[in-house]
Amino acid sequence: MSIQGEFKVSAPPFRWDEAGGIRIGQSRVTLDSLLAAYHSGSTPEEIAVQYSVLHLEDIYSAIAYYLSHRQEIDSYLEQRYRKSQQQRSEFVQQYNLADLRQRLLNISLKEN
Repeated sequence: MSIQGEFKVSAPPFRWDEAGGIRIGQSRVTLDSLLAAYHSGSTPEEIAVQYSVLHLEDIYSAIAYYLSHRQEIDSYLEQRYRKSQQQRSEFVQQYNLADLRQRLLNISLKEN
């Protein structure tokens, strides 16, 4: 058998979740979270400690894929960020969270 036949190419350990996010392997850890740790300076080994459900080889694979496809992944991350900001704004407006702290304090004072 030739040496070429011994190497296997594998895809990154990504899967799409029901909310449109990318998860790492069978875990609930998002690519967003993994890359946030990476961008804040964590090494793959430190990320493995932080997210003990991840396999070190999956972390390296995800980072390598990101480095090879930076523009696409950065676009994905930007879309996720914009969507989360929009949802947060809608939630604040819908539930009138601007004065929530004060309303809770008033309730607490009435009970005492």
